[in-house]
Amino acid sequence: MKVACVGGGPASLYFSILMKRVDPSHDITVYERDPAGSTYGWGVTYWDELLGYLHAADPESARAIRANSVRWESWVAHVRDRATVTVDHGDEGFGIGRHRLLDILVERARALGVRVEFEREIASEEELPDADLIVAGDGVNSVLRERHAGHFGPEFAVGENYYTWLGTTQIFKAFTFAFSETPHGWIWCYGYGFGETHSTCIVECSPATWRGLGLHEAGEADNLALLEKLFSEILDGHPLIGRAHADGSSHWLNFRTLTNRTWHRGNVVLMGDAAHTTHYSVGAGTALALGDAAGLVNALYEEKELAAALARYDRDRKAAIVATQKTAHLSAQWYENLERYIHLPPRQMFELLGRRHSALLPHLPPRLYYAISQVTGAPPRFVSWLGSKVTRSPQAPLM
Repeated sequence: MKVACVGGGPASLYFSILMKRVDPSHDITVYERDPAGSTYGWGVTYWDELLGYLHAADPESARAIRANSVRWESWVAHVRDRATVTVDHGDEGFGIGRHRLLDILVERARALGVRVEFEREIASEEELPDADLIVAGDGVNSVLRERHAGHFGPEFAVGENYYTWLGTTQIFKAFTFAFSETPHGWIWCYGYGFGETHSTCIVECSPATWRGLGLHEAGEADNLALLEKLFSEILDGHPLIGRAHADGSSHWLNFRTLTNRTWHRGNVVLMGDAAHTTHYSVGAGTALALGDAAGLVNALYEEKELAAALARYDRDRKAAIVATQKTAHLSAQWYENLERYIHLPPRQMFELLGRRHSALLPHLPPRLYYAISQVTGAPPRFVSWLGSKVTRSPQAPLM
Protein backbone atom coordinates (compact mmCIF):
# COMPACT_ATOMS: atom_id res chain seq x y z
CA MET A 1 0.00 0.00 0.00
CA LYS A 2 1.20 3.52 -0.81
CA VAL A 3 0.36 5.76 2.15
CA ALA A 4 0.68 9.53 2.59
CA CYS A 5 0.45 10.96 6.11
CA VAL A 6 -0.25 14.70 6.14
CA GLY A 7 1.03 16.27 9.36
CA GLY A 8 4.05 15.14 11.35
CA GLY A 9 2.48 14.82 14.79
CA PRO A 10 2.35 11.75 17.06
CA ALA A 11 -0.69 10.24 15.29
CA SER A 12 0.82 10.19 11.79
CA LEU A 13 4.27 9.13 12.93
CA TYR A 14 3.06 6.31 15.15
CA PHE A 15 0.69 5.07 12.45
CA SER A 16 3.58 4.93 9.99
CA ILE A 17 5.68 3.00 12.52
CA LEU A 18 2.98 0.41 13.18
CA MET A 19 2.20 -0.02 9.47
CA LYS A 20 5.87 -0.72 8.74
CA ARG A 21 5.99 -3.11 11.69
CA VAL A 22 3.19 -5.25 10.29
CA ASP A 23 4.40 -5.09 6.68
CA PRO A 24 7.74 -3.45 5.72
CA SER A 25 6.73 -3.38 2.04
CA HIS A 26 4.33 -0.47 2.59
CA ASP A 27 5.47 2.73 0.88
CA ILE A 28 4.86 5.46 3.48
CA THR A 29 5.69 9.17 3.48
CA VAL A 30 4.96 11.65 6.27
CA TYR A 31 4.64 15.28 5.15
CA GLU A 32 5.14 18.05 7.73
CA ARG A 33 4.75 21.69 6.72
CA ASP A 34 7.03 23.08 9.44
CA PRO A 35 10.82 22.73 9.66
CA ALA A 36 12.29 19.89 11.71
CA GLY A 37 12.48 20.72 15.39
CA SER A 38 10.11 23.70 15.19
CA THR A 39 7.19 22.17 17.08
CA TYR A 40 5.61 24.34 19.76
CA GLY A 41 4.53 22.90 23.05
CA TRP A 42 6.18 22.05 26.30
CA GLY A 43 5.45 18.69 27.86
CA VAL A 44 2.72 16.15 27.26
CA THR A 45 1.35 13.73 29.85
CA TYR A 46 0.49 10.06 29.80
CA TRP A 47 -0.18 7.32 32.33
CA ASP A 48 1.32 3.96 33.21
CA GLU A 49 -1.47 2.10 31.42
CA LEU A 50 -0.40 3.57 28.09
CA LEU A 51 3.13 2.17 28.40
CA GLY A 52 1.79 -1.38 28.35
CA TYR A 53 0.03 -0.78 25.05
CA LEU A 54 3.09 0.91 23.54
CA HIS A 55 5.42 -1.92 24.58
CA ALA A 56 3.07 -4.46 22.99
CA ALA A 57 2.82 -2.52 19.73
CA ASP A 58 6.44 -1.36 19.28
CA PRO A 59 8.84 -2.11 22.16
CA GLU A 60 11.72 -0.06 20.75
CA SER A 61 9.90 3.27 20.63
CA ALA A 62 8.18 2.48 23.95
CA ARG A 63 11.55 2.02 25.67
CA ALA A 64 12.83 5.30 24.24
CA ILE A 65 9.69 7.17 25.33
CA ARG A 66 9.91 5.80 28.87
CA ALA A 67 13.66 6.54 29.11
CA ASN A 68 13.05 10.18 28.19
CA SER A 69 10.08 10.72 30.52
CA VAL A 70 9.83 11.94 34.08
CA ARG A 71 7.50 10.23 36.53
CA TRP A 72 5.25 11.40 39.34
CA GLU A 73 2.98 9.55 41.76
CA SER A 74 1.82 12.37 44.02
CA TRP A 75 -0.46 15.34 43.44
CA VAL A 76 -0.08 18.64 45.28
CA ALA A 77 -2.59 21.47 45.58
CA HIS A 78 -1.88 25.00 46.82
CA VAL A 79 -5.01 26.98 47.75
CA ARG A 80 -4.21 30.65 48.42
CA ASP A 81 -1.41 30.47 50.96
CA ARG A 82 -3.49 28.46 53.41
CA ALA A 83 -2.42 24.92 52.84
CA THR A 84 -0.72 22.40 50.66
CA VAL A 85 -2.38 19.03 50.34
CA THR A 86 -0.53 16.01 48.99
CA VAL A 87 -2.48 12.95 47.95
CA ASP A 88 -1.27 9.71 46.41
CA HIS A 89 -3.93 8.64 43.91
CA GLY A 90 -2.23 5.36 43.05
CA ASP A 91 -1.87 6.33 39.38
CA GLU A 92 1.63 6.69 37.98
CA GLY A 93 1.88 9.66 35.63
CA PHE A 94 4.60 10.63 33.18
CA GLY A 95 5.66 13.74 31.33
CA ILE A 96 7.77 13.97 28.20
CA GLY A 97 8.76 16.97 26.12
CA ARG A 98 6.71 17.22 22.94
CA HIS A 99 9.85 18.00 20.96
CA ARG A 100 11.63 14.92 22.35
CA LEU A 101 8.61 12.68 21.73
CA LEU A 102 8.46 13.72 18.09
CA ASP A 103 12.21 13.21 17.67
CA ILE A 104 11.87 9.66 19.01
CA LEU A 105 9.00 8.85 16.65
CA VAL A 106 10.71 10.42 13.63
CA GLU A 107 13.90 8.48 14.31
CA ARG A 108 12.02 5.21 14.73
CA ALA A 109 9.90 5.78 11.62
CA ARG A 110 12.93 6.50 9.47
CA ALA A 111 14.76 3.45 10.83
CA LEU A 112 11.83 1.34 9.59
CA GLY A 113 11.96 2.89 6.11
CA VAL A 114 9.38 5.69 6.40
CA ARG A 115 10.18 8.89 4.50
CA VAL A 116 9.65 12.00 6.63
CA GLU A 117 9.64 15.25 4.63
CA PHE A 118 9.74 18.53 6.55
CA GLU A 119 8.78 21.93 5.10
CA ARG A 120 6.37 20.20 2.75
CA GLU A 121 2.81 21.49 2.94
CA ILE A 122 0.00 19.46 1.42
CA ALA A 123 -3.13 21.54 0.84
CA SER A 124 -5.19 19.06 -1.17
CA GLU A 125 -5.45 15.35 -1.73
CA GLU A 126 -5.03 16.10 -5.45
CA GLU A 127 -1.34 16.67 -4.66
CA LEU A 128 -1.09 12.97 -3.77
CA PRO A 129 -2.66 11.23 -6.78
CA ASP A 130 -0.73 7.98 -6.34
CA ALA A 131 -1.61 7.43 -2.69
CA ASP A 132 -3.85 4.49 -1.87
CA LEU A 133 -4.51 6.00 1.56
CA ILE A 134 -4.18 9.58 2.81
CA VAL A 135 -4.04 10.05 6.58
CA ALA A 136 -5.07 13.56 7.63
CA GLY A 137 -3.17 14.04 10.86
CA ASP A 138 -2.74 17.77 10.33
CA GLY A 139 -4.25 18.96 13.58
CA VAL A 140 -7.34 20.68 14.85
CA ASN A 141 -7.25 23.17 11.95
CA SER A 142 -6.84 20.38 9.38
CA VAL A 143 -6.70 21.76 5.84
CA LEU A 144 -7.72 18.44 4.30
CA ARG A 145 -10.76 18.21 6.59
CA GLU A 146 -11.87 21.77 6.01
CA ARG A 147 -11.77 21.34 2.21
CA HIS A 148 -14.65 18.89 2.66
CA ALA A 149 -16.22 20.26 5.84
CA GLY A 150 -19.69 19.58 4.48
CA HIS A 151 -18.87 15.88 4.34
CA PHE A 152 -16.89 15.45 7.57
CA GLY A 153 -19.26 17.66 9.56
CA PRO A 154 -16.83 19.25 12.08
CA GLU A 155 -18.41 20.93 15.10
CA PHE A 156 -16.64 22.99 17.76
CA ALA A 157 -17.85 23.50 21.31
CA VAL A 158 -16.00 26.50 22.71
CA GLY A 159 -15.13 26.48 26.41
CA GLU A 160 -15.90 29.43 28.67
CA ASN A 161 -12.54 29.82 30.42
CA TYR A 162 -9.35 31.28 29.00
CA TYR A 163 -6.04 29.43 29.20
CA THR A 164 -2.41 29.85 28.17
CA TRP A 165 0.22 27.12 27.78
CA LEU A 166 3.57 28.11 29.29
CA GLY A 167 6.89 26.63 30.31
CA THR A 168 9.07 27.24 33.34
CA THR A 169 12.53 26.30 34.57
CA GLN A 170 10.97 25.26 37.87
CA ILE A 171 11.01 21.46 38.11
CA PHE A 172 7.79 20.18 39.65
CA LYS A 173 8.42 16.88 41.43
CA ALA A 174 4.67 16.21 41.75
CA PHE A 175 1.71 17.12 39.55
CA THR A 176 1.07 20.55 41.01
CA PHE A 177 -2.10 22.64 41.19
CA ALA A 178 -2.13 26.22 42.47
CA PHE A 179 -5.23 28.37 43.01
CA SER A 180 -4.70 32.10 43.54
CA GLU A 181 -7.43 34.50 44.63
CA THR A 182 -7.43 38.00 43.12
CA PRO A 183 -9.79 40.99 43.48
CA HIS A 184 -11.27 39.90 40.15
CA GLY A 185 -11.77 36.21 40.92
CA TRP A 186 -9.71 33.05 40.95
CA ILE A 187 -6.89 32.10 38.61
CA TRP A 188 -5.13 28.74 38.72
CA CYS A 189 -2.45 26.67 37.08
CA TYR A 190 -1.41 23.06 36.55
CA GLY A 191 2.28 22.29 36.54
CA TYR A 192 4.18 19.10 35.75
CA GLY A 193 7.74 18.21 34.88
CA PHE A 194 8.73 16.72 31.55
CA GLY A 195 12.53 16.80 31.55
CA GLU A 196 15.63 17.72 33.48
CA THR A 197 15.40 21.46 32.86
CA HIS A 198 11.78 22.47 32.31
CA SER A 199 8.17 21.93 33.35
CA THR A 200 4.84 22.75 31.75
CA CYS A 201 2.61 25.36 33.41
CA ILE A 202 -0.94 25.82 32.10
CA VAL A 203 -2.79 28.84 33.49
CA GLU A 204 -6.57 29.14 33.38
CA CYS A 205 -9.22 31.60 34.60
CA SER A 206 -12.76 32.80 33.95
CA PRO A 207 -13.46 35.58 31.40
CA ALA A 208 -14.24 38.00 34.23
CA THR A 209 -10.90 37.35 35.91
CA TRP A 210 -9.03 37.48 32.60
CA ARG A 211 -10.42 40.92 31.79
CA GLY A 212 -10.33 42.18 35.36
CA LEU A 213 -6.61 41.48 35.61
CA GLY A 214 -6.00 43.15 32.26
CA LEU A 215 -4.64 39.96 30.71
CA HIS A 216 -6.73 40.55 27.59
CA GLU A 217 -4.80 43.69 26.63
CA ALA A 218 -1.38 43.28 28.23
CA GLY A 219 1.60 42.24 26.13
CA GLU A 220 3.40 38.96 26.66
CA ALA A 221 6.06 40.39 28.99
CA ASP A 222 3.48 42.04 31.25
CA ASN A 223 1.34 38.88 31.24
CA LEU A 224 4.24 36.74 32.34
CA ALA A 225 5.31 39.22 35.04
CA LEU A 226 1.83 39.25 36.55
CA LEU A 227 1.46 35.48 36.43
CA GLU A 228 4.88 35.00 38.02
CA LYS A 229 3.73 37.21 40.89
CA LEU A 230 0.42 35.37 41.30
CA PHE A 231 2.12 31.96 41.37
CA SER A 232 5.33 32.98 43.11
CA GLU A 233 4.92 30.32 45.80
CA ILE A 234 5.17 27.36 43.46
CA LEU A 235 7.60 29.00 41.00
CA ASP A 236 10.07 29.81 43.79
CA GLY A 237 11.85 32.49 41.79
CA HIS A 238 11.82 30.67 38.45
CA PRO A 239 10.48 32.48 35.38
CA LEU A 240 7.54 31.57 33.19
CA ILE A 241 8.33 31.20 29.49
CA GLY A 242 5.80 32.00 26.79
CA ARG A 243 5.60 32.53 23.07
CA ALA A 244 4.33 35.92 21.97
CA HIS A 245 2.46 36.60 18.75
CA ALA A 246 4.27 38.62 16.11
CA ASP A 247 2.67 41.81 17.48
CA GLY A 248 3.89 41.06 21.01
CA SER A 249 0.51 39.97 22.37
CA SER A 250 0.20 36.82 24.44
CA HIS A 251 -1.40 33.48 23.61
CA TRP A 252 -4.71 33.17 25.48
CA LEU A 253 -7.29 30.77 24.07
CA ASN A 254 -10.67 29.25 24.75
CA PHE A 255 -10.42 25.49 24.40
CA ARG A 256 -12.31 24.12 21.40
CA THR A 257 -13.69 20.60 21.67
CA LEU A 258 -13.89 19.17 18.16
CA THR A 259 -16.14 16.36 16.95
CA ASN A 260 -16.77 15.18 13.38
CA ARG A 261 -19.81 13.46 11.96
CA THR A 262 -17.58 11.07 10.01
CA TRP A 263 -13.83 10.48 9.98
CA HIS A 264 -13.35 9.31 6.39
CA ARG A 265 -14.08 10.30 2.80
CA GLY A 266 -12.91 8.18 -0.12
CA ASN A 267 -9.30 7.30 0.66
CA VAL A 268 -8.86 10.17 3.15
CA VAL A 269 -9.14 9.43 6.87
CA LEU A 270 -8.89 11.75 9.88
CA MET A 271 -6.69 10.97 12.86
CA GLY A 272 -5.75 12.62 16.16
CA ASP A 273 -6.70 16.27 16.65
CA ALA A 274 -8.02 16.48 13.09
CA ALA A 275 -10.74 14.03 14.16
CA HIS A 276 -11.37 14.97 17.80
CA THR A 277 -10.06 16.97 20.72
CA THR A 278 -10.53 16.54 24.48
CA HIS A 279 -10.00 19.16 27.17
CA TYR A 280 -6.37 19.42 28.27
CA SER A 281 -7.26 18.98 31.95
CA VAL A 282 -7.53 15.20 31.49
CA GLY A 283 -4.18 14.89 29.69
CA ALA A 284 -5.49 12.45 27.09
CA GLY A 285 -4.72 14.05 23.73
CA THR A 286 -1.46 12.25 22.92
CA ALA A 287 -2.71 8.87 24.15
CA LEU A 288 -5.85 9.17 22.03
CA ALA A 289 -3.79 10.07 18.97
CA LEU A 290 -1.63 6.97 19.44
CA GLY A 291 -4.78 4.94 19.96
CA ASP A 292 -6.16 6.21 16.66
CA ALA A 293 -2.98 5.04 14.94
CA ALA A 294 -3.31 1.56 16.42
CA GLY A 295 -7.03 1.43 15.65
CA LEU A 296 -6.53 2.29 11.99
CA VAL A 297 -3.80 -0.32 11.57
CA ASN A 298 -6.09 -2.90 13.16
CA ALA A 299 -8.94 -2.03 10.83
CA LEU A 300 -6.76 -2.16 7.72
CA TYR A 301 -5.63 -5.68 8.57
CA GLU A 302 -9.00 -6.98 9.67
CA GLU A 303 -10.91 -5.83 6.56
CA LYS A 304 -10.08 -6.76 2.97
CA GLU A 305 -11.45 -3.60 1.37
CA LEU A 306 -10.28 -0.07 2.16
CA ALA A 307 -13.80 1.35 2.41
CA ALA A 308 -14.78 -1.32 4.94
CA ALA A 309 -11.58 -0.76 6.92
CA LEU A 310 -12.11 2.98 7.17
CA ALA A 311 -15.75 2.49 8.18
CA ARG A 312 -14.66 0.03 10.87
CA TYR A 313 -11.99 2.41 12.15
CA ASP A 314 -14.54 5.23 12.27
CA ARG A 315 -17.02 3.11 14.22
CA ASP A 316 -14.56 1.46 16.61
CA ARG A 317 -12.56 4.54 17.54
CA LYS A 318 -15.60 6.72 18.09
CA ALA A 319 -16.90 4.09 20.50
CA ALA A 320 -13.50 3.75 22.20
CA ILE A 321 -13.15 7.44 23.04
CA VAL A 322 -16.70 8.15 24.24
CA ALA A 323 -15.81 7.64 27.91
CA THR A 324 -12.82 9.97 27.65
CA GLN A 325 -14.87 12.64 25.89
CA LYS A 326 -17.42 12.55 28.70
CA THR A 327 -14.66 12.66 31.31
CA ALA A 328 -13.07 15.67 29.61
CA HIS A 329 -16.40 17.50 29.41
CA LEU A 330 -17.04 16.99 33.12
CA SER A 331 -13.49 18.04 33.97
CA ALA A 332 -13.80 21.28 31.99
CA GLN A 333 -17.15 21.99 33.67
CA TRP A 334 -15.62 21.51 37.13
CA TYR A 335 -13.11 24.28 36.47
CA GLU A 336 -15.75 26.52 34.90
CA ASN A 337 -17.70 26.16 38.17
CA LEU A 338 -14.71 26.49 40.48
CA GLU A 339 -16.56 28.87 42.83
CA ARG A 340 -18.79 25.95 43.79
CA TYR A 341 -15.82 24.10 45.32
CA ILE A 342 -13.00 26.52 46.11
CA HIS A 343 -14.34 27.67 49.49
CA LEU A 344 -14.44 24.16 50.92
CA PRO A 345 -11.69 23.14 53.35
CA PRO A 346 -8.57 22.47 51.22
CA ARG A 347 -8.58 18.70 51.65
CA GLN A 348 -12.26 18.47 50.69
CA MET A 349 -11.76 20.74 47.69
CA PHE A 350 -8.83 18.70 46.46
CA GLU A 351 -10.75 15.46 46.96
CA LEU A 352 -13.50 16.79 44.71
CA LEU A 353 -10.90 18.00 42.21
CA GLY A 354 -9.79 14.38 41.96
CA ARG A 355 -13.42 13.32 41.47
CA ARG A 356 -14.32 15.96 38.90
CA HIS A 357 -15.00 13.23 36.32
CA SER A 358 -18.11 12.17 38.24
CA ALA A 359 -21.40 12.76 36.45
CA LEU A 360 -23.11 12.91 39.85
CA LEU A 361 -20.93 15.62 41.41
CA PRO A 362 -22.53 18.61 39.59
CA HIS A 363 -25.96 17.57 40.88
CA LEU A 364 -25.21 17.19 44.60
CA PRO A 365 -24.14 19.77 47.16
CA PRO A 366 -20.33 19.47 47.28
CA ARG A 367 -20.20 18.79 51.03
CA LEU A 368 -22.78 16.02 50.67
CA TYR A 369 -20.87 14.46 47.79
CA TYR A 370 -17.68 14.61 49.83
CA ALA A 371 -19.36 12.93 52.79
CA ILE A 372 -20.69 10.16 50.56
CA SER A 373 -17.26 9.67 48.99
CA GLN A 374 -15.73 9.03 52.40
CA VAL A 375 -18.15 6.16 52.89
CA THR A 376 -17.96 4.64 49.41
CA GLY A 377 -14.16 4.59 49.21
CA ALA A 378 -11.49 5.65 46.76
CA PRO A 379 -12.32 7.51 43.55
CA PRO A 380 -12.50 5.48 40.36
CA ARG A 381 -9.21 5.05 38.55
CA PHE A 382 -8.53 7.00 35.41
CA VAL A 383 -10.26 5.70 32.30
CA SER A 384 -8.38 3.91 29.56
CA TRP A 385 -7.26 6.59 27.14
CA LEU A 386 -5.66 4.42 24.52
CA GLY A 387 -8.79 2.39 23.87
CA SER A 388 -7.31 -0.11 21.44
CA LYS A 389 -4.10 -1.89 20.61
CA VAL A 390 -2.64 -3.33 17.45
CA THR A 391 -3.66 -6.95 17.13
CA ARG A 392 -1.75 -9.85 15.71
CA SER A 393 -1.99 -10.13 11.95
CA PRO A 394 -1.12 -13.06 9.73
CA GLN A 395 1.13 -10.78 7.67
CA ALA A 396 3.51 -9.78 10.47
CA PRO A 397 2.65 -10.44 14.11
CA LEU A 398 3.46 -7.55 16.40
CA MET A 399 3.34 -9.30 19.76
